[in-house]
Amino acid sequence: MLATGLALAYWGASASWAESPAAAPASSDGSCAENAAVEAAQRVQDRYDGIRDLAAEFEQQSQSASFAGAALMDGDLKKGHVIFSKPGKMKWVYAAPDESVVVSDGSTLWIHDVEGESATRLEVTQGYLSGAAVQFLLGDGKILDEFSVSAVSCTGDRITLDLLPKQDATYERLGLVADRESAEIRETSLVDLFGNRTVIRFLDMQTNQGPPAETFVFTPPEGVEVIDYSGG
Repeated sequence: MLATGLALAYWGASASWAESPAAAPASSDGSCAENAAVEAAQRVQDRYDGIRDLAAEFEQQSQSASFAGAALMDGDLKKGHVIFSKPGKMKWVYAAPDESVVVSDGSTLWIHDVEGESATRLEVTQGYLSGAAVQFLLGDGKILDEFSVSAVSCTGDRITLDLLPKQDATYERLGLVADRESAEIRETSLVDLFGNRTVIRFLDMQTNQGPPAETFVFTPPEGVEVIDYSGG
């Protein structure tokens, strides 16, 4: 399932990508210029403020907290397809052998465990947690307002950013790997308060495709056990 650790955010107003400054050139040793983190964060923000919806293939892998410098367990690679749409809608479809669907219309979230024949219903609140840090950008969150941002590396056409929340949060940190020219996010990571890390890589990303509203509507299949935590 999706790793916990990121608050659902509702999508905000658009901004002009054309006004963003050009990316600084990468250094030969992977180090970043002094202002690279702030400039890259603003470029990423501008790009995703101007996107209405996003679809991509994804690969997800989780690593549990380490002990004496060694990971306790590496999770199996999970693959699937994800769609985000303003305001606050998303759908994750995980492929076999761990088939599952996570879908939200912005107010209700469903987690359908296909093999387990169960569907869990949750109410989406401002504090609800989900899996990919990109979801923060596809809301009304502002990176530079809400995080202390540092540049981990600048290599080739990519920059890696580390985001530490300025306020108390239910996760330790977020990570973003973005294209240095287009500011398109290639990878996100999330470290929870227990030190567990989830990495999601995005492939074949498409934007502003206009998915129909029914994409984000879920009806439990007949015979599936429904577990309702929504209070409804």
